[in-house]
Amino acid sequence: MAANELSTKLKSSSRAILKRTHVPETVQEDDDNPMKSILKKNKKPKLDSSVEEHSKAQQEPTHKSGSRIASQVTVVTDQKLTDSSSKVEKSPSQPKNKPISDNRQSDVNQPKRNEDPSDVAKSGISSDKAVGSEKSRKEVKKEITATEKSGKSDKKSEKKEKEKVKKGKCTESKSSADKKQSPIKSTSKKTTVKIEEEDEEIAAVQDPKVDKSRICPYLDTINRSVLDFDFEKLCSVSLSHINVYACLVCGKYFQGRGKMSHAYTHSVLESHHVYLNLQTQKFYCLPDNYQIIDSSLEDIIYVLNPTFTPEQIQQMDNNSKLSIAYDKTTYLPGIVGLNNIKANDYCNVVLQALSHVTPLRDYFLQESNYSVIKRPPGDQMCLLTQRFGELLRKLWNPRNFKAHVSPHEMLQAVVLCSKKKLQITKQGDAIDFLSWFLNAGHGALNGTRKLSSSIINKTFRGIMKVYTRKVLPVELSDEEKAKLMEQEEYKVRMDEMPWLYLTCDLPPPPLYPDEMRENIIPQIPFSVLLSKFNGVNEKEYKTYKDSTMKRFEITQLPPYIIVYIKRFAKNYFITEKNPTIVNFPIKNVDFGDLLAPEIRVKHKCTTYDLMANIVHDGQPGPGKGSYRVHVLHKGTGKWYEMQDLHVIDILPQMIPLSESYIQIFELRRDIPNPTYGKTPEENVTMES
Repeated sequence: MAANELSTKLKSSSRAILKRTHVPETVQEDDDNPMKSILKKNKKPKLDSSVEEHSKAQQEPTHKSGSRIASQVTVVTDQKLTDSSSKVEKSPSQPKNKPISDNRQSDVNQPKRNEDPSDVAKSGISSDKAVGSEKSRKEVKKEITATEKSGKSDKKSEKKEKEKVKKGKCTESKSSADKKQSPIKSTSKKTTVKIEEEDEEIAAVQDPKVDKSRICPYLDTINRSVLDFDFEKLCSVSLSHINVYACLVCGKYFQGRGKMSHAYTHSVLESHHVYLNLQTQKFYCLPDNYQIIDSSLEDIIYVLNPTFTPEQIQQMDNNSKLSIAYDKTTYLPGIVGLNNIKANDYCNVVLQALSHVTPLRDYFLQESNYSVIKRPPGDQMCLLTQRFGELLRKLWNPRNFKAHVSPHEMLQAVVLCSKKKLQITKQGDAIDFLSWFLNAGHGALNGTRKLSSSIINKTFRGIMKVYTRKVLPVELSDEEKAKLMEQEEYKVRMDEMPWLYLTCDLPPPPLYPDEMRENIIPQIPFSVLLSKFNGVNEKEYKTYKDSTMKRFEITQLPPYIIVYIKRFAKNYFITEKNPTIVNFPIKNVDFGDLLAPEIRVKHKCTTYDLMANIVHDGQPGPGKGSYRVHVLHKGTGKWYEMQDLHVIDILPQMIPLSESYIQIFELRRDIPNPTYGKTPEENVTMES
């Protein structure tokens, strides 16, 4: 009977075990003995099932100590958890739904889950086996604590490695929260290795734009022969001057580089990919839209905006080397033709002559000299100095792509600042342009009446005394004339005034030739023209009301003297030109002869040399004649004749034979004034 009862109990217990295998593990845990849940597992734990079970266990409101210990036990890596469980398992061939036995006996003698101690005693389990099971539990605890320590060390190493990876992939707050919610997933070695590999691959390519900028494949498409930065910086489509880019393949200007801009459209339609921002001087590749950084493009930037050091400026007058342009033509820096857009030759000759005035050239070659000058808001006169400086830098650029320069931007500034009084489509007078340009430039540089207020005053401004008296009527008697002379109106009045150039009057040409037919082209010495300013000779100036007599006395000579020979006479009907030839010397012109003895003593040097000569050829009137200029190149000591784009060298003996219109003389500081620092009495004794 006892045997039958024992068999029935075993059958009922086995059925209970089979039913419990289908119940979740969290339900089968014993509150008194929580370690039984690990010892009674018969199959290998899997990552997905364990995560689901522990998430369910965390959601259940358990306040007992057994559930807390079970949740701590599960914080193990997949690999180490399987190792610990494999030690407890019986064998790979063990049945799935049977509990694990410590002494590896049959399942009949193993105590079942959630059984009373009485059932264990009845089943015949010995005390030795119970002790062995307790020992195995202690070993499992030790292995679990070791795995926890190793897991913590693995976490520290993983954090250090992730700090090296590029920031922004995942924040530390998110990673810590994920580790708290799913500790098994965060400690998985396979997943961390994959994440690290992906981060390393992403961090390898830091910035694709920087990498492409060094290896742009379209640099060989740049055509330097069509690049021309002389024209106004306007978009060829929208005519806007904002954010303009130059296509380095065809040379055209376009606005913007966004997807809806004209430069972007041009790059897609024409397959022109390299562009230059004309303001920031940066290169871009479109439509890829990345910046190009290459040292081979520096020559383009230098042509766009040439720069000069103070050492280079000092050596310009001593340089006689020829420069080679991109089209293999040779030229001298400074001796470069200016393009005649339509009828601007009268401006070109003046600009060429002023470009060889050394103080003026040296001042405008350095942009820092005039870029800091502050002008009132909305004032456009600052454009005049900026454009003139850009033109001078291009004329003296030794690395030009071509042997000529277009003054388009300069002339646009002239038309704008003169309020359309001076035009490039209609020929004007060279002296009108020179007078306006010097006065406007002086004002744009914030010049005042002081001689040292601007570079223009320092270079060209002189001082003279003008004596004026009113002419007495001829029909009056001597007594009446004596009475009028006592009036303030008819007394001699003296005014001191500054001057920029000296106006010389030509005598009227003869109406008929002489008997020998030799006076067909009249001639006059240069000294006769200058005698107007010796302070002795008087000249009558008539008006519709009365006439006045004036005489001029120079009191201060500037470093550069501009002489204007008045050839054109205008009346109500026509404009006449005086063809008289002036015989002037090229070197050693002593302007000290015009000064009074007491004034000449104050000047160290009074000898001047000719350095520029502007000539007018042809008939008077707009559009009928033409202008050309003779310029001395100090580096080579040769004279050159320039008429628009035509540049040829000329003999100095041919210069006085031309119909000179404007001349610029330069002071020679190597020839001292012999009367400097001496009294007039000593000078008289020296002359005797």
